[in-house]
Amino acid sequence: MGRADKSQGKKGGRIRRLFTWKKILGTFFVGALLVMGAFYVVYLMVPVPIANAQATMQSNVYKYADGKILARTGEINREIVGLEKIPVPVQNAFVAAENKSFYKDNGVDIKGTTRAAWSTITGKGKQGGSTITQQYVKNFYLSQDQTATRKLKEMVIALKVDQQMGKPDILAGYMNTSFYGRSAYGIQAAAQSYYGVDASKLTVAQGAYLASLLQAPNQYDWTAASPTGRKLVEDRWNYTLDNMVEEGWLDATERATLRFPVPQKEKAAPGMEGQRGYLVEAANQELIRQGIKAEDIKAGGWTITLNIDEKKQKALVAAVDRQLEEKLDRKGDKKDATVQAGATSVDPKTGNVVALYGGIGATEHWTSNATRRDYQPASTFKPLVLASALENDATTQDDRRIGLGTVYNGDSQTPVVGSDIPFAPENEDDRNYGPVTVQKATNSSINSVYAQMIVDVGPGHVKRTAIDLGLKDGPDFGESPAMSLGTMGASTWDMAGAYATLDNHGVKVTPTIVKSAKHKDRTMEPVKAIGDQVVSRETADTVTKAMTGVVTSGSGTRAAGDYAAAGKTGTSENNRSAWFVGYTPELVTAVGLFGEDPKGNQVTLTDTMNKGRANGGRTPAQIWGDYTTAALGGGSDARFDLETDDSAVQEPNPTPTQSTEAPTSTPPPTTGSPDPTPPPTSTATTPPLPTDTVTVPPPPTGTTEPTGPTVEPPDFGGDERSER
Repeated sequence: MGRADKSQGKKGGRIRRLFTWKKILGTFFVGALLVMGAFYVVYLMVPVPIANAQATMQSNVYKYADGKILARTGEINREIVGLEKIPVPVQNAFVAAENKSFYKDNGVDIKGTTRAAWSTITGKGKQGGSTITQQYVKNFYLSQDQTATRKLKEMVIALKVDQQMGKPDILAGYMNTSFYGRSAYGIQAAAQSYYGVDASKLTVAQGAYLASLLQAPNQYDWTAASPTGRKLVEDRWNYTLDNMVEEGWLDATERATLRFPVPQKEKAAPGMEGQRGYLVEAANQELIRQGIKAEDIKAGGWTITLNIDEKKQKALVAAVDRQLEEKLDRKGDKKDATVQAGATSVDPKTGNVVALYGGIGATEHWTSNATRRDYQPASTFKPLVLASALENDATTQDDRRIGLGTVYNGDSQTPVVGSDIPFAPENEDDRNYGPVTVQKATNSSINSVYAQMIVDVGPGHVKRTAIDLGLKDGPDFGESPAMSLGTMGASTWDMAGAYATLDNHGVKVTPTIVKSAKHKDRTMEPVKAIGDQVVSRETADTVTKAMTGVVTSGSGTRAAGDYAAAGKTGTSENNRSAWFVGYTPELVTAVGLFGEDPKGNQVTLTDTMNKGRANGGRTPAQIWGDYTTAALGGGSDARFDLETDDSAVQEPNPTPTQSTEAPTSTPPPTTGSPDPTPPPTSTATTPPLPTDTVTVPPPPTGTTEPTGPTVEPPDFGGDERSER
């Protein structure tokens, strides 16, 4: 054996002598004893505390902008019921869902809790692993924070509570303190909110749903859940029932007959009638967006002042009543009962939401029509297409820069040029306009022009501009020529924000309803309502200039009044929604009408408030005008201060590359004259534009310019529908 071998042998021997099995086991046992000793010390030092603040909730106070009380909420929506009032199968469902070993354990799942604590410490994410006893301790004594310290306290207190209380009392405490969503704390409030019954009347299927709901109350509320949320809660419901069969608490034959118990729609708590419930919910959602936890809001103690102006709020409700509700027979006519109205009104200089209309009443129709995003904004999206064209210096297919004087082919069903996606939308009444300016196309909401324009700009650029202005991205916000007709989902809140940004000369306006929110322990950071310049002033002002023509002599004349106004009408596919979104220098308001049947499905508005198709230039514009007149005290002398972009007036190429040719001999219009319709020749010009606002008087006899809201055509289906 060489020296190297001898050396290695000596080293190996020393290592074996150092790490013998006896030493390893000894070290392990010593370490275990130290950990146990430390835990015992902690056990002695940590007492069972008094109930936490959430277990003794108080009310919230909501105020108008002037300090007048709007509503009081937050009185804890919970009624403690004894375990004897809860059917045994329902009790078993909660145990099966959360902690099958509940009746056998000592209150702590060491393995699960250690795993959850380790994941939190090492940054792998927050995990569960708590027993029912631990969750009761968390609900009643501790906070909801997922920290290692809180987990350790939870374990210690759970062991003591398990020794001091019987299992039935712990289970009752858990079921009575848990949060089920919909402001419902406890099994009794949950049973009433989701199924309209007392806890004593719950079926095993209903109990299994409520037990499953506790894992993610907001995500798993069936009536508001996404398709993914619905699948997850149904899977959890099946898991709960299968566990009951496994534990012998439910007969397999009965299990096979059970069907998922769809809960009823949410109903507002008492005192939330009329618009108050919508205003309170909008304020709560804004608090949540600003980082306040939903459970902290529910716990109460907040004084929340809204930006809502009581006079404007009443004026908005009155306008909807006069122009819509008084014309409907909701009780006697099933079609009339499907009409839903929503509106959001914003001060463009501050971003304050000064009035909001959520529907016929929060206790009758809980979903707020002001903030819902499941309906298409239709042609109220067209000004955003124009804004993107101007902002991106876009050109037509034959290299003419796009502006209000640019001439396009306005014929119905004209196929777009330059797109990989074929599209040839119909105009209203399948009408052919021939060569028209962008101003004329905006006034009359000509689909064929805007379909080609979005191709010229690029759908991706348009989407980016729309999001910058305030619309929200989503799976329905595709990039195609059809997007020019407003095929994505948007709320009146979103549209009011986007138009407010245009009214504010391109400086971003984020609508905000909360003026201040104060609690004895904290204060909410207010929303930054006025942001950065997202489009140039010239872009925003030019779009405003275009939309003044819609009100003076286009499809929105019913919105006109003793004030300067700009706006746009819109009617969506199958006449399911009708819009008017517009603004004065002082006020921006989006009004939408939506068709919705009692089951929540979208339906047509045709033959509801008037015979034939509903359209944005009729009832929505009338509501807008009625409200705006009242909100401005009868009218206003304020005028738009516009710095418009007129540099897009260009001659086309001698040989155009697209089918949007217009004449060379078109004379420039005079200020105040109707939008010209050029005679057909082989080339095109774009008439120069005035540098101030567009002022167009009623057209002379024989002209084709509309003098009132256009009558919408029959529904043509698909994306090739009539939009405005």
